[in-house]
Amino acid sequence: MASTGTHKAEFKMSSLADVPAAASVLIAAAGQELILLFEGPMGAGKTTLIKEICLQLGVQENVSSPTFALVNEYEAAGGKLIYHFDFYRINEEREALDIGAPEYFESGRLCLIEWPSMIPHLLPEHYLLVKLQPALDGEVRTMTINQV
Repeated sequence: MASTGTHKAEFKMSSLADVPAAASVLIAAAGQELILLFEGPMGAGKTTLIKEICLQLGVQENVSSPTFALVNEYEAAGGKLIYHFDFYRINEEREALDIGAPEYFESGRLCLIEWPSMIPHLLPEHYLLVKLQPALDGEVRTMTINQV
């Protein structure tokens, strides 16, 4: 996964109350980009942020991390589909190939991908990279958004 790109935005979150604003910033920064990669250590807030993004996009169903299923599908406002991936538990990229990850990525639908570093050779050429980093004190999280 490339780490270079155009810096688009940075947002600081000091509590869960800041997550809706962070999701709004991210949605605006994404624009027409349909592939969003979420990187950060365990507990950085990737799934929490994705839940809020889905809520703001009109998903009515429960949004949860697809840790064991690898992908969840949600219906957003207007019947638009959102695919939510979590590749944390895979051992090799072949597992992502087996579920058809590249076909999902090329579907023209929004793909929210946790732990994309586990599938570096399967990622599309263009995407929005969202890095979540908790501060050392654990109180402030920084969300950095880069276009790649």
